[in-house]
Amino acid sequence: MNYKDARSRRAHLLLTAGAIGLTALMPSIAAAQDAVVSEEELAEEPGEAIVVTGTRIQRPEAATATPVVAITAETIVQSGINNVTELLAQSPALFNSETNFDAAGSQARTGAAGVNLLNLRNLGANRTLTLVNGRRHVAGVSGEAGVDTNTIPVSLIERVDILTGGVSSVYGADGVSGVVNFIMKRDFEGIDIRAQNGISDFGDADSKFVSATVGTNFADNRGNIAVNYEFRKDGRVGFGDRPNGRYEADTLVRNPNDIPDDPNVPDNIFLNRIGYADSSPGGALVIDGSFSPVFNGDGRPYDPGTFLPQSGFLAQGGDNTPVNDYQGDLQAGTEHHSFNALFSYELTPSVRLFAEGKYVKSKNFTVAQPSFDFFTFISEDNPFIPANVRAAGLDEFGGLLFNRDNFDFGTRNENFERDLYRGVIGLDGDISDNVKFEASYVYGRNDTTYISTAQRIEDRYFAALDVVDVGQFRTGTPNGVFDCRVNLDGGALADAGNGNYGQAPQTFTPGQCVPLNIFGEGAPSQAALDFILTDTRNNYRIEQHVANAYISGDFGKFFELPGGAVNFAFGAEYRKEKSNFQPDAISTQVADFDENTGVLADLALLAPEVGSFDVWEAFGEINVPLLSDRPFFDLLEFTVAGRYSDYSTVGSTEAWSVNGQWAPIRDVRFRGGYSKSVRAPNITELFAPRSGTFAFIDDPCGPENINQGTSFRAANCRALIEGLGVDFDTFDPASDINSSASREGVFSGNRDLTEEKATTWTAGVILQPRFAPGLTITGDWYDIRLTNAVRTASLDETAQFCVDSASLDNVFCDAITRSTTTGFVTNYLLSPENVAFIETAGADVTVNYGFEPGNLGRINLRGTIGYLDKLLVLPANGGIVDDNQGENGAPEWVGTGDVTWTLGNFTLNYGVQYVGDQLRYEKDEIAGDPDIAAPDVITINDRFIHDLRAEIATDDRTASFYLGVNNFTNELPARGLASQSGVGWLGRYFYAGIRVTTDKLGF
Repeated sequence: MNYKDARSRRAHLLLTAGAIGLTALMPSIAAAQDAVVSEEELAEEPGEAIVVTGTRIQRPEAATATPVVAITAETIVQSGINNVTELLAQSPALFNSETNFDAAGSQARTGAAGVNLLNLRNLGANRTLTLVNGRRHVAGVSGEAGVDTNTIPVSLIERVDILTGGVSSVYGADGVSGVVNFIMKRDFEGIDIRAQNGISDFGDADSKFVSATVGTNFADNRGNIAVNYEFRKDGRVGFGDRPNGRYEADTLVRNPNDIPDDPNVPDNIFLNRIGYADSSPGGALVIDGSFSPVFNGDGRPYDPGTFLPQSGFLAQGGDNTPVNDYQGDLQAGTEHHSFNALFSYELTPSVRLFAEGKYVKSKNFTVAQPSFDFFTFISEDNPFIPANVRAAGLDEFGGLLFNRDNFDFGTRNENFERDLYRGVIGLDGDISDNVKFEASYVYGRNDTTYISTAQRIEDRYFAALDVVDVGQFRTGTPNGVFDCRVNLDGGALADAGNGNYGQAPQTFTPGQCVPLNIFGEGAPSQAALDFILTDTRNNYRIEQHVANAYISGDFGKFFELPGGAVNFAFGAEYRKEKSNFQPDAISTQVADFDENTGVLADLALLAPEVGSFDVWEAFGEINVPLLSDRPFFDLLEFTVAGRYSDYSTVGSTEAWSVNGQWAPIRDVRFRGGYSKSVRAPNITELFAPRSGTFAFIDDPCGPENINQGTSFRAANCRALIEGLGVDFDTFDPASDINSSASREGVFSGNRDLTEEKATTWTAGVILQPRFAPGLTITGDWYDIRLTNAVRTASLDETAQFCVDSASLDNVFCDAITRSTTTGFVTNYLLSPENVAFIETAGADVTVNYGFEPGNLGRINLRGTIGYLDKLLVLPANGGIVDDNQGENGAPEWVGTGDVTWTLGNFTLNYGVQYVGDQLRYEKDEIAGDPDIAAPDVITINDRFIHDLRAEIATDDRTASFYLGVNNFTNELPARGLASQSGVGWLGRYFYAGIRVTTDKLGF
């Protein structure tokens, strides 16, 4: 391994030391990641059988062959983080989960702002199975299976188990990368109240959290009932509220002094004050054939700044719209109200009735982008045209063209209201001394309404632009009264320059049109905006039904092996998932003048998405303890699990696993496993109708990208572009003013999809030396290979695979339409396919050590080191394998840890998170273009993030007060990045809170 400086060498040595034995210099997570909780700690009390994540077999201890990392309720409280995904994303296994940044502004998926999803082992949220008490939970996004962790009450969490490896044989589909199981508090008795407030060092991102849980036993302790209310509110943060989001911030762009390319000069450099060339919030007016703006919308001369060739039509300085103004939010404004009720009652000494009920009310708001215009036509008849602009001459176009970023129309924001309901009812108990049972039914429903604001209605917009002087129109003499032409001539739109001529209005009748003035920022009247804009109201409902029953026990009544009784679990499950997305009626309308365009000018044509599937399953597990308490065989056992599923969509599937563990002595235990898992396609992947979509493209045939693909790219690009009749030597997509805009295309589901298949193996060791009581060291290697993976190639990938393949005769070239005049991409079709593979491997090492140094209280050390050995992706058949290991979002090393010192009523916690070096560019880009940037730019340096928390409790420990600061060194994303995996945008964060707890209600 190469190290760029002494600091990196020291970091690697510290991490290596932490993997062997935790040191005071490198403890563990920023008060967030517990090390593996030892198997003995997981047992509720000696001899009591519990269910452990990764198996349904109940055993008197939690010793399983499957590696599980647990994060406890204590760790959650100590972190000061009340968004559980933000917390879990600090752990190596969940490093790339969809946090607040991914759920806000321009980053958020449509219909998913404010939703946090877990992503295990970089394989995607749709491959991470999220459970609550081992049971499924209704999804957070229409058509998908990922669970919004915001709907899981933080104050009721007992612990979170993170399990890597195929668990389809135990829990069913969606878990090809593993499972995250939220274990909730059970039979709660007493009162637990917590209140916390926090704010960032920038004076924003204010967070309020209040929770109250009350529970009591009754009927001579045969029954228990508990209720919980939780409130959380997080303030919205705009992109420009951080240094890297401001106009003066550096942006990485194509070096204007390196064209044509000099291999000794970096291709990309940092420049500040970057804007979209030739476009302005008040309008940039084009009046001649140069197609360069001459005037601002208000008539002032237009300052174009310095144009940056091959940078996606960007410029430095001038009157151009700042790029950063388009990004919207770093964090959505969120508000969550959660109501929970837990009930259990022993009907007989051997049968218990249990029930859970939950209602979560969520509100989210995020700011995204404004609408924009490129080369939109205005007739010379328009009286709003400034006099000096008209005097400069408009004869060439019969009017003028304008480019405009319409911030004064209002940005396209999203307001969400979500109502989530979940109920569980079931029975469990003993069939005999050796056999237990559980039967449960789960119903979940997610009703979501989201309003997208400031959507332009296309026919109204172009009609409102076509303004005339009424006197001039009727008599040839101006009278200063302005109106829409359509109101006067009764029908046609006259602006032939926009391609709308000869079409009757669709959404209004003549006489209703209100003239729109776009000349200058703030020029449009409210009446005109009310006429051309609408808010769309979209709804979706997700429903889930799960019926599950199983028995577990052992054969000890009949026989035992030398290692003990054979354990088993057998059961069956029925599950039905339904999703119904209904867009606003106006979003589904097609404009007559363009069959591929909806009535809304700035929103792709949508269609309702309705789909469902059900699955019947049978499953079983057998644990065989071969030997125990023998020389060199303190323990030797293996577990076999299998599941047969019959889907209404993909037919039958099988999944199975074999795991084993061997402890030659009590202090050392080796474990490993091998499994075959499956994931059936979700509803969107299968049933999404043919509808519009938007995507950006960085054309692989552009001069700046031509050397960054396979050996086939250059020749294929030349053949492709010249085959359209375009001169390839002058072909430059970055010179197109539309290159900075998203392109409209088509997306559809694929009902021919089949299930994904994953092969996983793990191998590890657990050390619990008797000479160091309280010390547990666990190391596990994982290797996951996913084949037949369902994936939709992005527009960028589709364009790349077209020209990076051995021949242009491929499905990717068929999916893209290019102009025969310019060669630029004009349309495309995206659809999910079963692609080749995704493969990842790595290791986790965890350390947990607690001890009491004399009279100095107690010290707990916890640590986790994550190593990513490989992350290979073949995004689509016929493409090239992409090695993502070490790139941004997938660092080779991640380390987290904390030290907690308790002395009497006082507790002090220090946490640290380590994020290793990451590449700013993809490896194939660097290989194809070694001078893509300076070495110190190509690599994003490693980072340490430090947290500190102090707590003081009353003598009886019924009340405590705490305060803390996370990221107290104020680490922020690297230069040029809005957010950075593992570091984030928040900066230094202060919080304080109180907690009151009692064991009994007192009545």
